[in-house]
Amino acid sequence: MMIFLAAMLLICFLLAVHPYTTYPLSLLALKALRRNAIAPIGAAPNSYAIACCVYNERQVIEAKVANMLALKERLPNCQLLVHSDGSSDGTDEFLRAHSDVLTLSFAERRAGKSTGMNALMRKTSAEVVIFTDANVMIDPERVANVGHYFRDPKIGCVTGHLSYTNPDESATAWTGARYWRFEEWLKQLESETGSVVGADGSIFAIRRRLYTPAPADIIDDFHTSMSIFCSGHRIVRAEDFVAYERAATVREDELRRKVRISCRAFNCHRLLWPRILRSGVLPVYMYTSHKLLRWLSGYFVALGMICTALMVGLAFGPAGFLAFVAALVLGIVLAGRTRLPLVSKIWEGVAATAATGAGVYKSLRGERFQTWTIAASTRR
Repeated sequence: MMIFLAAMLLICFLLAVHPYTTYPLSLLALKALRRNAIAPIGAAPNSYAIACCVYNERQVIEAKVANMLALKERLPNCQLLVHSDGSSDGTDEFLRAHSDVLTLSFAERRAGKSTGMNALMRKTSAEVVIFTDANVMIDPERVANVGHYFRDPKIGCVTGHLSYTNPDESATAWTGARYWRFEEWLKQLESETGSVVGADGSIFAIRRRLYTPAPADIIDDFHTSMSIFCSGHRIVRAEDFVAYERAATVREDELRRKVRISCRAFNCHRLLWPRILRSGVLPVYMYTSHKLLRWLSGYFVALGMICTALMVGLAFGPAGFLAFVAALVLGIVLAGRTRLPLVSKIWEGVAATAATGAGVYKSLRGERFQTWTIAASTRR
């Protein structure tokens, strides 16, 4: 029994750390053997659209529209698309006042971002559509760089480089920014060796003809990009296609966001998994390593802790088992309440992993999170 538990603990450990260690190492090895370069042999896109869905974004909507207008000046034949999902804070009134420069869509009642994006895509015939979020500001000086990537006919989607602007405001913001730096590095490795596994909704662009409408209760950015991934087109990361966003500074805001996103992403996984399985050995390996195992890492950690507790119980009896469990619970409680910088930052990572696992559980229970509420600390 002790050998079995030790083997299970080792397997759980390897599965939990693989997305962050052996997976990027395998991509580095693959990069040394081959590198998928971009082949700009076609014509650059001759028309663009920028699409954004909003809900109660009065705090940032003026800056967002100003940013979109600046982008329009640097892109040929650029259409600006905005959908409001039942806003009630004055956002709609501001948008209507700028209907001369914006193509607008309004929901009579809240239906979610995917429904909004589907409505916007019916309003454009642009060759390339750039998706963005209300609180994300795209660099106007570098937005035109995205056209270079679409000169490669094999590329169907381009995900940009997102930078958080406030990593020093709190342990939550610091942890989120550090994690995102790792994520950007990993996406770059995937881009250079094959295809990025999915795009982030804050800044990505697609060929309009490859768009597949997302079901209302499925996360739109992941569904849109992964549908292109499954079609055999590449998703690449563009270091010179840049946007800026404010990270959540309050732990509760970030954890709620993690639960919502992981639940919706896992719902999308369950919908697209049969198509992903048909995409080839390397794409399945990359998807499983980058996405699936990461969503399940909290369960691997929990199972590893159970195996460890049982091993302690076998070695030291019931008293040892109870002492280990008590020490583990006490450590978790104290870590969550401490203000020591290092411990607090480690705890943020642990809590994020647990929140992701909670989102997967909610997905399996049938929850959908079709609509969204903004995290207040990202808008200050």
